[in-house]
Amino acid sequence: MKTIDVRTGRPYQIYIEHGIIHHAGTYIRMVSAAVRAVIVSDSNVAPIYADAVENSLNESGFETSVFTFEAGEERKRLSTIEKMYEHFYEHNITRTDLIVALGGGVTGDMAGFAAASYLRGIDFVQIPTSLLSQVDSSVGGKTGVDLPTGKNLVGAFWQPILVLIDPDTLQTLPKKFFNDGMGEVIKYGCIRNRNLFERIEQENAADIVDDIIFESVSIKRDVVEHDERDTGERAILNFGHTFGHALEKLNHYSGITHGEAVALGALILTEITEEKGITEKGTSQRIRSLLKKYDMPTETEFSLSEILQATRGDKKSSGNGLSFIFLREIGTCFINKISTDKMKDFFTPSDITG
Repeated sequence: MKTIDVRTGRPYQIYIEHGIIHHAGTYIRMVSAAVRAVIVSDSNVAPIYADAVENSLNESGFETSVFTFEAGEERKRLSTIEKMYEHFYEHNITRTDLIVALGGGVTGDMAGFAAASYLRGIDFVQIPTSLLSQVDSSVGGKTGVDLPTGKNLVGAFWQPILVLIDPDTLQTLPKKFFNDGMGEVIKYGCIRNRNLFERIEQENAADIVDDIIFESVSIKRDVVEHDERDTGERAILNFGHTFGHALEKLNHYSGITHGEAVALGALILTEITEEKGITEKGTSQRIRSLLKKYDMPTETEFSLSEILQATRGDKKSSGNGLSFIFLREIGTCFINKISTDKMKDFFTPSDITG
């Protein structure tokens, strides 16, 4: 077992262990005295893992119920959260009880937000079952839902009390969704870990997935500890996300996964910064080659002007500008804020189509 300590305002531990999902109750009971626990999951994950988690929780003395919602990013809405609240009320969930998020990033984001806001805050545990959620979204305490105008525009910072990562759950992932998680792994290699980037270039990610999870989570832990509330350094974790969220919005949140959009957004931005002499020559080609290796898109039908227009309302906006994360080279990045009136001057290429 690998253990990572997260020293945020409310410290917690991350356990990485094959098969840990079948013993979740034992570990959760170590950090929670709750009487009741609600497992929140989606229609894809619940049929596979909810029984195992519920049985383990029952064996550890928890009274349990399961709330299942229809899978998909399009369900990441306040209307789904309202149904969660109703379930919590009907099952007598109090401020001393517990929410268990079992699933991918959408599940973790929504269950975390419901936990943060119901009765002004109750504890929750993350049990991420997708690569994307294991390497990224389950750690750091960002929770929330989408609005029709943009991703994650409503949410809260609410740290889990425990994260249990079981790499065995990745065996049930369709290849497309394993590759979706690789979009975030590529991001971590780009911004902080050249060695990680080179390993996924040279080796098959599925063969080194334990190391990938540990290295990615360690990077995020370090950044979050320095900037829990996302007011400074944590912005580097948004590399590729400004354009990525825009691409998701333009595609009406279907047809392109979050990880694919982030990776493509990173490629588009790096092509521009490389052309301007900001980023080391050849960097964008290395990113492009990795995207091809893991079967992610390397082109888009939308023009750069359409992508820029779709960044309006992005939650990373502040004052009169938008912060972008630029690479100097693989493994090194910096934050650059571009004012609204200079945006068109900076992004001079007329179209980006790959």
